[in-house]
Amino acid sequence: MKLKNKYQLIIIIALILLIFVIILFNILSNNNSTYISYKEFNKYLISGDIDSASLDGEKVFFNLKSASGEYYTDNPSTENFKETLLLNDVKLDDSFNSFTVEDALDILFYLVFFVFIGFAIYKITATFGGQKFKVVRKTNTTFNDICGMADIKKDMTKTIDIIKNPQEYEQKGIRAPKGIILEGPPGNGKTLFAKALATEAGLNFIPAKGADFQSAIMSIGPQKIKALFRKARKNKPCILFIDEFDSIGERRSYTGMGIDKENNRIITAMLNEMDGFEEKDGVLVIGATNSYSSLDSALIRPGRFDKKFNIGNPDKNTLKELLEMYTPKIKLSQTINKESLIKCLSGISCSAIETLLNEATLEAVSKNKDEISIEDIIIAGKKTNIININKL
Repeated sequence: MKLKNKYQLIIIIALILLIFVIILFNILSNNNSTYISYKEFNKYLISGDIDSASLDGEKVFFNLKSASGEYYTDNPSTENFKETLLLNDVKLDDSFNSFTVEDALDILFYLVFFVFIGFAIYKITATFGGQKFKVVRKTNTTFNDICGMADIKKDMTKTIDIIKNPQEYEQKGIRAPKGIILEGPPGNGKTLFAKALATEAGLNFIPAKGADFQSAIMSIGPQKIKALFRKARKNKPCILFIDEFDSIGERRSYTGMGIDKENNRIITAMLNEMDGFEEKDGVLVIGATNSYSSLDSALIRPGRFDKKFNIGNPDKNTLKELLEMYTPKIKLSQTINKESLIKCLSGISCSAIETLLNEATLEAVSKNKDEISIEDIIIAGKKTNIININKL
């Protein structure tokens, strides 16, 4: 069975430990020995009524000649106690080892300890071995899933052709790009573009986020960078996509603070990996950022990231396509002035428009209508606070 996440593993381990403890205490509770005071035990010893005995830590287990069953008393732990038993013809069983609560707790402690060590080793191996980063063979996203932005698609199509036919372009003196930066406000499809590019080019897709490389332990970030690029080379040709790129590629600072040093190491690791690329490697790095100006100049210089595409808020033509895409089942009413609506949506991200129209569709469905009216959009605008309804 393949575990979905680490929490399932922890739950299973906890259940195993719980079952172990329950069985353990059941065993302990089944101890049928009868306790008698040491004073009584001494009387039996003097009278010669004790047949056999075994010493176990703080207890003495023994059998009587005159009665059946097992008894126990406190072990005085004196120097000559064992000799006294032998002088009174008591048979001693030194191999006896009663299972006590202390023994159970010791076993439980070591069990938990080794499980923890094993889990820690697994996590470290997974981190440095690159298991954290998944290879997506098919993203099922194409340029047809992206509205508008024809010029960017055209430029990306040229890039795809270079990636697919590096030798052909190499003969013409054109090398394949090592990296592409996608810049723009959030919610406009930078990740979608990267996925579509992978599908159109027929490449594997390895997604990562800037947060994946941040760690409380110093030097872990650079090791993760190396693991990511190592995995990319093993699965070439591929697109290596890093979202929130500015969180690891931010301009280097030399203040001497620990967090700045770690950021510098991560950028240095990234530079080394990209400088080690050759055209035949077949790895294209795509970084998505909301703040291109904050990136380190050495990282984004030509020769590393050769191209930059601005994925901005949708223009007028793109907005027309989005209105159709985001209302596939229940269409907008013919009574809606689409030109006014498009003006109202100008400057808003694709994801915000999708949220607005989804809320408007929900409003229309709740009223059993088969189309979205301007009233539904106004209500959705009030709920989401995405647009200024006074402009409608």
